[in-house]
Amino acid sequence: MANVLRIAVVEPDDSNRENLKAVLLGLETVWLEAECSRYEFFVDVVEQTKPEISLIGMDADPAQATRLIGDVLAKCPDTTVLVSSRSTDGRLILESMRAGAKEFLTEPVKAEDLATAIQRIRRHTAGTKGSTERQGCNVIAVAGATGGVGASSIAVNLACALAADDQNSVVLADLDLALGDADVFLDTIPEYSLADVAQNVERLDLTLLKKSLTKHASGVHLLPRPMQLEDAQLITPDRLQRIFGLLKTSFTHIVVDLSKGYSPVDMAALRMADHILMVTQLDLPCLRNVVRLMVTFDDEPEIREKIRVVVNRVGQDSGQISLKKARETVGRDIYWQVPNDYRVMVEVRNNGVPLLEHAPKAGITLSIGQLADALCGKEPDSDDSSTKGRRWLNLWPAKS
Repeated sequence: MANVLRIAVVEPDDSNRENLKAVLLGLETVWLEAECSRYEFFVDVVEQTKPEISLIGMDADPAQATRLIGDVLAKCPDTTVLVSSRSTDGRLILESMRAGAKEFLTEPVKAEDLATAIQRIRRHTAGTKGSTERQGCNVIAVAGATGGVGASSIAVNLACALAADDQNSVVLADLDLALGDADVFLDTIPEYSLADVAQNVERLDLTLLKKSLTKHASGVHLLPRPMQLEDAQLITPDRLQRIFGLLKTSFTHIVVDLSKGYSPVDMAALRMADHILMVTQLDLPCLRNVVRLMVTFDDEPEIREKIRVVVNRVGQDSGQISLKKARETVGRDIYWQVPNDYRVMVEVRNNGVPLLEHAPKAGITLSIGQLADALCGKEPDSDDSSTKGRRWLNLWPAKS
């Protein structure tokens, strides 16, 4: 998916500014980084926040606003300037373009007009930056077919495996709002939680959000579940969307550990996800739940088509249902198999350390590491002898 672009707005007219904010908050491709009501302060705002887009409302003082375009570009040449006005005077449009504005929007700004302008800016930016442009943020939601299938274990260790790549920056969000334990897996005592962030979402900026995250030694940034049960009500789908919108501007991956309740907040996360890992085991209750969930998601094809079935604890005992029978039951291919290693997982959980640290060469660690690579679009190296030695685990998904 494309990057989320940060935008700073200056509009002295309160009514116009509120309209712009409402339009911006309805677009998932942008994040309102800063707003300003005075032209004379806007250059400082842009210098401090360095947004990709600067939007200037011109009607309060067209002459001063036109000069401001040049001042902003002189101090922050990497920003793209958009202007808005109720006027359709060709001279004003020409002067703003000559000053350096890339788009002229008619007030009141409509969402479709702004979205189209942003798409043009994005295409231009991608063309000038070429292959060095970061490919955006991938949201990976990890869901369980039932409780106890190891979804949280996979979510935490998948985040750590992704963070092991220096090119990735990873945040792990614990959406099991009542009983989440991602902080326990990583042996951390967070100072802030998802509830604190949601409570302050109206004044949230990147600096404040980063201060609210707990960084683990693995490189994973943790956004844990609320400390108090009653604080779960502070997290709403709308607030979660705003939080994720800002996280996308700074991280390459968001790994989301969902609850097993498929609450409105969980569903919002599923809609925002690029990949959904449905974790199950090779037993009848789990597989029946996968079928039930898939039937439920028939009404939301954008969710259903993103789901990839991950079978955990393969080889746990001889009484497991076969993979062939599992495929027939759920009606789709098994995307990934994670081998069973009860002893290692108990040690990992009790010691509060990720698999990469505790057992880097264990089969389960290698499997989750390869899962991370597959989700990043990396193909297995056929010349890698270590990969060849692991073929028996059948870790790579079959080509469709």
